[in-house]
Amino acid sequence: MLFPFLQKNYDVVVVGAGPAGSAAAKYAARGGADVLVIDRKKEIGSPVQCAGFLPNASEIENLIPGLVLPEDLKKIPPACILAETSKQRIYSPDLQVKEFDVNGFVLDRRLFDTALAEQAAAEGAQLLCGTAVKSVRSDSDKHTLHLNSVFGQAEITAKVIIGADGPSSLIGKTFGLCRGAETVKSGNAGISSPVLNAGYERGVGFEYKMTGVDIDSKSLEMFFGNEYVPGGYIWIFPEGDGKANVGIGLRHSLLTEKRSARDYLNHFIREHPIAAEKLKGGKITSVIAGVIPADGAPEKTATDSVMVAGDAAGHVMATNGGGIPFAVTAGKIAGEVAAEAVSDEKCGRKLSTAAYEQLWRGEFGEALESSVQARKLMDKFFTSDKRMNAAFKFLPADKFKEMQCGNIPHAVKIGLDLLLK
Repeated sequence: MLFPFLQKNYDVVVVGAGPAGSAAAKYAARGGADVLVIDRKKEIGSPVQCAGFLPNASEIENLIPGLVLPEDLKKIPPACILAETSKQRIYSPDLQVKEFDVNGFVLDRRLFDTALAEQAAAEGAQLLCGTAVKSVRSDSDKHTLHLNSVFGQAEITAKVIIGADGPSSLIGKTFGLCRGAETVKSGNAGISSPVLNAGYERGVGFEYKMTGVDIDSKSLEMFFGNEYVPGGYIWIFPEGDGKANVGIGLRHSLLTEKRSARDYLNHFIREHPIAAEKLKGGKITSVIAGVIPADGAPEKTATDSVMVAGDAAGHVMATNGGGIPFAVTAGKIAGEVAAEAVSDEKCGRKLSTAAYEQLWRGEFGEALESSVQARKLMDKFFTSDKRMNAAFKFLPADKFKEMQCGNIPHAVKIGLDLLLK
Protein backbone atom coordinates (compact mmCIF):
# COMPACT_ATOMS: atom_id res chain seq x y z
CA MET A 1 0.00 0.00 0.00
CA LEU A 2 1.49 3.34 -1.07
CA PHE A 3 0.14 6.48 0.54
CA PRO A 4 1.13 9.85 -0.95
CA PHE A 5 3.25 10.57 2.15
CA LEU A 6 6.01 8.72 3.95
CA GLN A 7 5.46 10.00 7.46
CA LYS A 8 3.50 8.04 10.05
CA ASN A 9 3.73 10.19 13.19
CA TYR A 10 2.38 13.75 13.41
CA ASP A 11 2.11 16.41 16.06
CA VAL A 12 -1.40 17.40 14.94
CA VAL A 13 -3.94 15.61 12.77
CA VAL A 14 -6.91 17.68 11.62
CA VAL A 15 -9.96 15.71 10.49
CA GLY A 16 -11.97 17.71 7.95
CA ALA A 17 -10.77 20.33 5.46
CA GLY A 18 -13.67 22.77 5.62
CA PRO A 19 -13.17 26.33 6.89
CA ALA A 20 -12.61 25.24 10.51
CA GLY A 21 -10.22 22.42 9.65
CA SER A 22 -8.13 24.32 7.14
CA ALA A 23 -7.85 27.31 9.49
CA ALA A 24 -6.79 24.98 12.30
CA ALA A 25 -4.17 23.35 10.10
CA LYS A 26 -2.86 26.69 8.86
CA TYR A 27 -2.29 28.15 12.33
CA ALA A 28 -1.00 24.92 13.85
CA ALA A 29 1.58 24.65 11.06
CA ARG A 30 2.44 28.34 11.36
CA GLY A 31 3.08 27.71 15.05
CA GLY A 32 5.66 25.06 14.23
CA ALA A 33 3.62 21.87 14.51
CA ASP A 34 3.92 18.95 12.10
CA VAL A 35 0.37 18.82 10.67
CA LEU A 36 -1.71 16.48 8.53
CA VAL A 37 -5.20 17.36 7.28
CA ILE A 38 -7.52 14.49 6.36
CA ASP A 39 -10.74 14.92 4.38
CA ARG A 40 -13.12 12.24 3.17
CA LYS A 41 -13.99 14.25 0.06
CA LYS A 42 -11.97 13.44 -3.03
CA GLU A 43 -12.00 17.14 -3.93
CA ILE A 44 -11.87 19.73 -1.15
CA GLY A 45 -15.05 21.80 -1.06
CA SER A 46 -16.98 19.43 -3.33
CA PRO A 47 -19.78 18.59 -3.07
CA VAL A 48 -20.83 21.97 -1.69
CA GLN A 49 -23.05 21.82 1.42
CA CYS A 50 -23.58 25.50 2.21
CA ALA A 51 -25.30 28.52 0.61
CA GLY A 52 -22.08 30.48 1.11
CA PHE A 53 -23.16 33.90 2.36
CA LEU A 54 -20.58 35.76 4.45
CA PRO A 55 -21.14 39.26 5.88
CA ASN A 56 -18.09 41.46 5.51
CA ALA A 57 -15.75 41.85 8.46
CA SER A 58 -17.16 45.16 9.71
CA GLU A 59 -20.73 43.77 9.67
CA ILE A 60 -19.68 40.74 11.69
CA GLU A 61 -17.65 42.67 14.25
CA ASN A 62 -20.44 45.23 14.73
CA LEU A 63 -23.04 42.53 15.32
CA ILE A 64 -20.84 40.32 17.50
CA PRO A 65 -18.71 42.56 19.76
CA GLY A 66 -15.66 40.78 21.10
CA LEU A 67 -15.22 38.51 18.10
CA VAL A 68 -11.72 38.96 16.67
CA LEU A 69 -11.85 37.84 13.05
CA PRO A 70 -8.83 36.08 11.55
CA GLU A 71 -7.11 37.56 8.51
CA ASP A 72 -8.71 34.80 6.43
CA LEU A 73 -12.11 36.53 6.74
CA LYS A 74 -10.85 40.06 6.15
CA LYS A 75 -9.20 39.40 2.81
CA ILE A 76 -11.41 37.14 0.72
CA PRO A 77 -9.73 36.12 -2.57
CA PRO A 78 -11.68 37.88 -5.35
CA ALA A 79 -11.94 34.65 -7.35
CA CYS A 80 -14.02 33.15 -4.50
CA ILE A 81 -16.70 35.87 -4.64
CA LEU A 82 -19.76 35.19 -6.80
CA ALA A 83 -21.64 38.34 -5.80
CA GLU A 84 -21.48 41.26 -3.39
CA THR A 85 -24.59 42.27 -1.47
CA SER A 86 -25.76 45.53 0.06
CA LYS A 87 -29.31 44.70 1.22
CA GLN A 88 -31.35 42.01 2.88
CA ARG A 89 -35.07 41.77 2.26
CA ILE A 90 -37.40 39.57 4.28
CA TYR A 91 -41.01 38.65 3.53
CA SER A 92 -43.69 37.73 6.05
CA PRO A 93 -46.38 35.10 5.36
CA ASP A 94 -48.79 37.89 4.34
CA LEU A 95 -46.06 39.43 2.14
CA GLN A 96 -45.07 42.38 4.29
CA VAL A 97 -41.51 43.39 3.44
CA LYS A 98 -38.72 44.56 5.72
CA GLU A 99 -35.39 45.70 4.29
CA PHE A 100 -32.07 46.61 5.87
CA ASP A 101 -28.44 47.06 4.87
CA VAL A 102 -26.19 43.98 4.84
CA ASN A 103 -22.82 44.27 3.16
CA GLY A 104 -21.31 40.93 2.35
CA PHE A 105 -20.38 38.28 -0.17
CA VAL A 106 -21.94 35.19 -1.68
CA LEU A 107 -19.00 32.83 -1.94
CA ASP A 108 -18.10 30.04 -4.28
CA ARG A 109 -17.66 27.59 -1.42
CA ARG A 110 -15.67 25.11 -3.47
CA LEU A 111 -13.09 27.75 -4.38
CA PHE A 112 -13.17 29.33 -0.89
CA ASP A 113 -12.57 26.01 0.88
CA THR A 114 -9.82 25.14 -1.60
CA ALA A 115 -8.15 28.51 -1.02
CA LEU A 116 -8.13 27.96 2.75
CA ALA A 117 -6.67 24.48 2.33
CA GLU A 118 -3.98 25.84 0.02
CA GLN A 119 -3.09 28.45 2.64
CA ALA A 120 -2.68 25.64 5.19
CA ALA A 121 -0.43 23.77 2.74
CA ALA A 122 1.61 26.91 2.15
CA GLU A 123 2.31 27.03 5.90
CA GLY A 124 3.61 23.45 5.77
CA ALA A 125 0.55 21.29 6.51
CA GLN A 126 0.18 18.06 4.53
CA LEU A 127 -3.19 17.34 2.88
CA LEU A 128 -4.79 13.95 2.29
CA CYS A 129 -8.11 13.85 0.43
CA GLY A 130 -10.38 10.90 -0.26
CA THR A 131 -9.59 9.56 3.19
CA ALA A 132 -11.86 8.71 6.13
CA VAL A 133 -11.00 8.03 9.74
CA LYS A 134 -12.56 4.68 10.64
CA SER A 135 -11.54 4.51 14.31
CA VAL A 136 -9.22 6.02 16.90
CA ARG A 137 -7.14 4.18 19.49
CA SER A 138 -5.86 6.35 22.34
CA ASP A 139 -2.82 5.72 24.51
CA SER A 140 -1.30 7.87 27.23
CA ASP A 141 0.96 9.82 24.87
CA LYS A 142 -0.66 9.56 21.44
CA HIS A 143 -3.70 8.71 19.35
CA THR A 144 -3.62 6.14 16.57
CA LEU A 145 -6.01 6.81 13.71
CA HIS A 146 -7.02 4.01 11.36
CA LEU A 147 -7.55 5.43 7.86
CA ASN A 148 -9.50 4.07 4.93
CA SER A 149 -8.54 5.87 1.76
CA VAL A 150 -8.61 5.81 -2.01
CA PHE A 151 -4.91 5.00 -1.54
CA GLY A 152 -5.62 2.02 0.72
CA GLN A 153 -5.59 1.58 4.49
CA ALA A 154 -3.06 2.89 6.98
CA GLU A 155 -2.49 3.87 10.58
CA ILE A 156 -0.97 7.18 11.67
CA THR A 157 -0.42 8.73 15.08
CA ALA A 158 -1.05 12.20 16.47
CA LYS A 159 -0.32 13.93 19.72
CA VAL A 160 -3.30 16.24 19.15
CA ILE A 161 -6.47 15.68 17.12
CA ILE A 162 -8.68 18.52 15.89
CA GLY A 163 -12.11 17.33 14.79
CA ALA A 164 -13.58 19.59 12.12
CA ASP A 165 -15.54 16.78 10.52
CA GLY A 166 -19.03 18.27 10.43
CA PRO A 167 -22.26 17.96 12.42
CA SER A 168 -22.04 14.15 12.67
CA SER A 169 -18.43 14.35 13.81
CA LEU A 170 -16.78 10.99 14.44
CA ILE A 171 -14.12 12.74 16.53
CA GLY A 172 -16.75 14.53 18.61
CA LYS A 173 -18.69 11.33 19.22
CA THR A 174 -15.59 9.28 19.93
CA PHE A 175 -14.31 11.60 22.65
CA GLY A 176 -17.64 12.75 24.10
CA LEU A 177 -17.29 16.25 22.65
CA CYS A 178 -20.69 16.61 21.03
CA ARG A 179 -24.30 16.75 22.06
CA GLY A 180 -25.82 13.34 22.69
CA ALA A 181 -22.56 11.41 22.67
CA GLU A 182 -20.49 9.60 25.24
CA THR A 183 -17.23 7.68 24.96
CA VAL A 184 -17.09 3.94 25.51
CA LYS A 185 -13.78 2.08 25.79
CA SER A 186 -13.64 -1.45 24.40
CA GLY A 187 -11.75 -3.72 26.82
CA ASN A 188 -8.13 -2.85 27.50
CA ALA A 189 -7.24 -1.95 23.95
CA GLY A 190 -8.06 1.72 24.42
CA ILE A 191 -10.21 1.81 21.30
CA SER A 192 -12.84 4.55 21.50
CA SER A 193 -16.25 3.93 19.99
CA PRO A 194 -18.98 6.55 19.53
CA VAL A 195 -22.30 5.86 21.23
CA LEU A 196 -25.25 8.22 20.91
CA ASN A 197 -27.40 8.56 24.01
CA ALA A 198 -29.60 11.56 23.24
CA GLY A 199 -30.86 13.64 20.34
CA TYR A 200 -30.38 17.31 19.72
CA GLU A 201 -31.93 19.91 17.47
CA ARG A 202 -30.68 20.01 13.92
CA GLY A 203 -31.98 21.52 10.73
CA VAL A 204 -31.91 20.37 7.13
CA GLY A 205 -30.72 22.56 4.29
CA PHE A 206 -31.76 21.75 0.70
CA GLU A 207 -30.74 24.06 -2.14
CA TYR A 208 -30.72 24.53 -5.86
CA LYS A 209 -28.23 26.53 -7.86
CA MET A 210 -30.27 28.12 -10.62
CA THR A 211 -29.51 30.09 -13.76
CA GLY A 212 -31.78 32.30 -15.86
CA VAL A 213 -33.54 33.92 -12.90
CA ASP A 214 -34.73 37.51 -12.62
CA ILE A 215 -33.59 38.66 -9.18
CA ASP A 216 -32.07 41.65 -7.42
CA SER A 217 -28.34 41.08 -7.92
CA LYS A 218 -27.38 43.00 -4.75
CA SER A 219 -29.95 41.69 -2.27
CA LEU A 220 -30.38 38.63 -0.10
CA GLU A 221 -34.04 37.63 0.13
CA MET A 222 -35.66 35.49 2.83
CA PHE A 223 -39.25 34.20 2.91
CA PHE A 224 -41.34 32.95 5.83
CA GLY A 225 -44.69 31.22 6.09
CA ASN A 226 -46.07 27.80 7.00
CA GLU A 227 -47.44 27.03 3.57
CA TYR A 228 -43.96 27.10 2.06
CA VAL A 229 -41.55 26.55 4.92
CA PRO A 230 -42.95 25.60 8.35
CA GLY A 231 -40.36 26.05 11.05
CA GLY A 232 -37.75 27.80 8.95
CA TYR A 233 -37.15 30.06 5.98
CA ILE A 234 -36.42 29.99 2.27
CA TRP A 235 -33.69 32.13 0.74
CA ILE A 236 -32.69 33.52 -2.61
CA PHE A 237 -29.03 34.54 -2.72
CA PRO A 238 -27.63 36.19 -5.88
CA GLU A 239 -24.64 34.59 -7.56
CA GLY A 240 -24.18 37.03 -10.44
CA ASP A 241 -25.13 36.90 -14.14
CA GLY A 242 -28.74 35.84 -13.57
CA LYS A 243 -27.76 33.04 -11.20
CA ALA A 244 -28.94 32.32 -7.66
CA ASN A 245 -28.78 29.91 -4.79
CA VAL A 246 -32.38 29.10 -3.86
CA GLY A 247 -32.71 27.02 -0.73
CA ILE A 248 -34.74 26.01 2.26
CA GLY A 249 -33.76 25.50 5.88
CA LEU A 250 -36.22 23.75 8.17
CA ARG A 251 -36.40 21.51 11.21
CA HIS A 252 -38.47 18.36 11.29
CA SER A 253 -39.52 19.02 14.88
CA LEU A 254 -41.65 21.95 13.64
CA LEU A 255 -43.18 20.28 10.58
CA THR A 256 -46.91 19.63 10.61
CA GLU A 257 -46.98 17.52 7.43
CA LYS A 258 -44.88 14.61 6.23
CA ARG A 259 -43.32 16.44 3.31
CA SER A 260 -39.67 16.66 2.38
CA ALA A 261 -37.59 19.82 2.18
CA ARG A 262 -37.42 19.24 -1.57
CA ASP A 263 -41.22 19.16 -1.86
CA TYR A 264 -41.58 22.40 0.08
CA LEU A 265 -38.90 24.12 -2.00
CA ASN A 266 -40.44 22.99 -5.29
CA HIS A 267 -43.84 24.27 -4.17
CA PHE A 268 -42.30 27.61 -3.25
CA ILE A 269 -40.56 28.00 -6.61
CA ARG A 270 -43.76 27.21 -8.50
CA GLU A 271 -46.39 28.92 -6.36
CA HIS A 272 -45.07 31.72 -4.14
CA PRO A 273 -46.80 34.98 -5.25
CA ILE A 274 -43.52 36.94 -5.39
CA ALA A 275 -40.75 34.39 -5.79
CA ALA A 276 -42.40 32.35 -8.54
CA GLU A 277 -42.27 35.36 -10.86
CA LYS A 278 -38.57 35.88 -10.16
CA LEU A 279 -37.71 32.23 -10.67
CA LYS A 280 -40.09 31.14 -13.44
CA GLY A 281 -37.40 31.09 -16.14
CA GLY A 282 -34.80 29.43 -13.97
CA LYS A 283 -33.02 26.17 -14.68
CA ILE A 284 -31.47 24.01 -11.97
CA THR A 285 -27.74 23.45 -12.44
CA SER A 286 -26.87 21.87 -9.09
CA VAL A 287 -28.53 20.32 -6.03
CA ILE A 288 -27.05 20.83 -2.56
CA ALA A 289 -28.06 19.31 0.78
CA GLY A 290 -26.68 19.30 4.29
CA VAL A 291 -27.36 19.11 8.02
CA ILE A 292 -27.35 22.30 10.12
CA PRO A 293 -26.67 22.24 13.89
CA ALA A 294 -29.25 24.40 15.69
CA ASP A 295 -28.63 23.82 19.39
CA GLY A 296 -25.34 25.56 20.01
CA ALA A 297 -22.19 23.96 21.39
CA PRO A 298 -21.94 20.98 23.76
CA GLU A 299 -20.79 21.56 27.32
CA LYS A 300 -17.30 20.36 26.47
CA THR A 301 -15.35 20.84 23.24
CA ALA A 302 -11.83 19.90 24.35
CA THR A 303 -9.84 17.35 26.30
CA ASP A 304 -6.12 17.52 27.00
CA SER A 305 -5.34 16.40 23.45
CA VAL A 306 -8.53 16.62 21.36
CA MET A 307 -10.60 19.61 20.19
CA VAL A 308 -13.65 20.00 17.97
CA ALA A 309 -14.43 23.11 15.90
CA GLY A 310 -16.94 24.40 13.37
CA ASP A 311 -20.08 22.35 12.73
CA ALA A 312 -18.55 19.50 14.74
CA ALA A 313 -18.76 21.77 17.80
CA GLY A 314 -22.13 23.34 16.96
CA HIS A 315 -20.42 26.62 16.04
CA VAL A 316 -23.41 27.80 14.01
CA MET A 317 -25.72 30.78 14.49
CA ALA A 318 -28.92 28.99 15.53
CA THR A 319 -31.16 31.73 14.18
CA ASN A 320 -30.01 31.61 10.56
CA GLY A 321 -27.62 28.68 10.13
CA GLY A 322 -24.60 30.88 9.39
CA GLY A 323 -21.33 29.42 10.61
CA ILE A 324 -18.34 30.48 8.49
CA PRO A 325 -17.11 33.26 10.84
CA PHE A 326 -17.37 31.03 13.91
CA ALA A 327 -15.76 28.08 12.11
CA VAL A 328 -12.70 29.98 10.91
CA THR A 329 -12.28 31.77 14.24
CA ALA A 330 -12.56 28.53 16.24
CA GLY A 331 -10.22 26.79 13.80
CA LYS A 332 -7.58 29.48 14.24
CA ILE A 333 -7.84 29.23 18.02
CA ALA A 334 -7.65 25.42 17.92
CA GLY A 335 -4.61 25.51 15.65
CA GLU A 336 -2.76 27.97 17.84
CA VAL A 337 -3.61 26.04 21.01
CA ALA A 338 -2.48 22.79 19.38
CA ALA A 339 0.88 24.26 18.31
CA GLU A 340 1.52 25.67 21.77
CA ALA A 341 0.52 22.40 23.45
CA VAL A 342 2.92 20.40 21.26
CA SER A 343 5.70 22.90 21.88
CA ASP A 344 5.13 22.68 25.65
CA GLU A 345 5.23 18.89 25.49
CA LYS A 346 8.53 18.96 23.61
CA CYS A 347 9.93 21.18 26.36
CA GLY A 348 8.97 18.63 29.00
CA ARG A 349 5.71 20.20 30.11
CA LYS A 350 2.35 18.43 30.12
CA LEU A 351 0.51 18.52 26.82
CA SER A 352 -2.87 20.18 27.20
CA THR A 353 -5.38 21.76 24.80
CA ALA A 354 -7.91 22.59 27.50
CA ALA A 355 -7.33 26.33 27.01
CA TYR A 356 -9.22 26.13 23.72
CA GLU A 357 -12.53 25.95 25.56
CA GLN A 358 -12.09 29.24 27.39
CA LEU A 359 -10.62 31.05 24.40
CA TRP A 360 -13.36 30.37 21.84
CA ARG A 361 -16.15 30.89 24.39
CA GLY A 362 -14.56 34.19 25.35
CA GLU A 363 -14.74 35.40 21.76
CA PHE A 364 -18.17 34.23 20.61
CA GLY A 365 -19.64 31.84 23.19
CA GLU A 366 -22.14 34.40 24.47
CA ALA A 367 -23.30 35.27 20.96
CA LEU A 368 -23.70 31.59 20.13
CA GLU A 369 -25.78 30.90 23.23
CA SER A 370 -27.86 34.03 22.65
CA SER A 371 -28.65 32.80 19.15
CA VAL A 372 -29.99 29.54 20.60
CA GLN A 373 -32.23 31.43 23.02
CA ALA A 374 -33.40 33.71 20.20
CA ARG A 375 -34.13 30.67 18.04
CA LYS A 376 -36.27 29.14 20.78
CA LEU A 377 -38.26 32.37 21.06
CA MET A 378 -38.65 32.61 17.30
CA ASP A 379 -39.87 28.99 17.16
CA LYS A 380 -43.00 30.09 18.98
CA PHE A 381 -43.76 32.44 16.10
CA PHE A 382 -42.82 30.02 13.33
CA THR A 383 -45.70 27.73 14.28
CA SER A 384 -48.29 30.43 13.54
CA ASP A 385 -48.51 32.67 10.48
CA LYS A 386 -50.77 34.98 12.46
CA ARG A 387 -48.12 35.50 15.13
CA MET A 388 -45.41 35.89 12.49
CA ASN A 389 -47.38 38.57 10.68
CA ALA A 390 -47.96 40.39 13.97
CA ALA A 391 -44.24 40.26 14.76
CA PHE A 392 -43.42 41.72 11.34
CA LYS A 393 -45.76 44.64 12.03
CA PHE A 394 -44.28 45.18 15.48
CA LEU A 395 -40.54 44.97 14.74
CA PRO A 396 -38.52 47.68 12.95
CA ALA A 397 -36.30 46.37 10.16
CA ASP A 398 -33.06 46.95 12.07
CA LYS A 399 -34.26 44.72 14.90
CA PHE A 400 -34.63 41.81 12.51
CA LYS A 401 -30.99 42.26 11.63
CA GLU A 402 -29.97 42.15 15.30
CA MET A 403 -32.16 39.13 16.02
CA GLN A 404 -30.49 37.12 13.26
CA CYS A 405 -27.33 37.35 15.33
CA GLY A 406 -29.12 36.35 18.51
CA ASN A 407 -29.40 39.86 19.94
CA ILE A 408 -32.91 40.49 21.25
CA PRO A 409 -33.10 43.85 23.11
CA HIS A 410 -35.05 43.68 26.34
CA ALA A 411 -37.84 45.97 25.10
CA VAL A 412 -38.24 43.86 21.97
CA LYS A 413 -38.42 40.67 24.01
CA ILE A 414 -41.15 42.16 26.19
CA GLY A 415 -43.11 43.11 23.06
CA LEU A 416 -42.72 39.67 21.54
CA ASP A 417 -43.77 38.00 24.78
CA LEU A 418 -46.93 40.11 24.73
CA LEU A 419 -47.69 38.97 21.18
CA LEU A 420 -47.55 35.37 22.38
CA LYS A 421 -50.25 35.91 25.00
